[in-house]
Amino acid sequence: MAKVNDLNDIRIGTIVHAGNALKLIPQLLPYGFESFEITFGDTCQGYDLREFGKQVTALLEGSDCVISCLGLYSNPLVQDAFGERIIHEWEYMIDNIDAFGSNIVAGFTGRIPDVPVDQSVGRYKEVFGELAKRAADKGVKIAFENCDMGGDWNKGYHNMAFCERAWELMFDALPDENIGLQWEPCHQMVQLVDPMPQLRKWVKKMICLHGKDATVDWDLVNTRGIRCGEPFAWHRTPGFGDCNWTDIISILRMNGFKGSIDIEGYHDPVYRGDLEWTGQIYGLNYLKSCKGGEFIKIDL
Repeated sequence: MAKVNDLNDIRIGTIVHAGNALKLIPQLLPYGFESFEITFGDTCQGYDLREFGKQVTALLEGSDCVISCLGLYSNPLVQDAFGERIIHEWEYMIDNIDAFGSNIVAGFTGRIPDVPVDQSVGRYKEVFGELAKRAADKGVKIAFENCDMGGDWNKGYHNMAFCERAWELMFDALPDENIGLQWEPCHQMVQLVDPMPQLRKWVKKMICLHGKDATVDWDLVNTRGIRCGEPFAWHRTPGFGDCNWTDIISILRMNGFKGSIDIEGYHDPVYRGDLEWTGQIYGLNYLKSCKGGEFIKIDL
């Protein structure tokens, strides 16, 4: 049986919360997950990352699975004691990511609350300029998730990195090569953005991906619009949504992407609750099939 490393490019995994990681990872490894993102939600307070890293990597011994990244999804741009604490948490994760055998820290950019996105760019440059330098010195990459968290251009709290216009401002302000995106098509699709042209345009800035799809009810959109009070889009586990992930992975490979696609679960309206892991394991095997299935090499 060929190992994942024989493919040498894209791993398929899932996201586990730090609080459940030590219990969940051993249960999931037999199903063939190739990577895990460990998310701390909105804070990593209370974790000794050096010790936690040792515990997690010990669970992976003997497997070909890796920790793809650590995730912190909070707002470091607010200019108060809370924002300063989140900046220090980013620093702490950057300084200790090596304990997990990884070199990617992912999360939200944050934003200055309830002002247009462009008014957050200066603060973003100030905060992440320093974090990017710290990360670069340690060989670490920073990846920004593309969820709008219910915000829009003019108002919001958590994240400014949810649309192309923001990315243009962000990467113009900080062109550092170790800063990029933790992209998923779902967050674009629920904004009625076609993710495929966006993928082709921004693939070189993609450091890692979340495996989350969407289903859009185009009949409703085309007949009743998006402000009628009826849902018009749903987050889906890959394999149940509208995306052709074979095309997504092909574009990634054609552009030299090497990294992980980690399924972001607990969002699918059908495969949830008792069906959560039924859906996720199906999504895992679906995504594996989209990258070509089992690695085959024939020596001539």
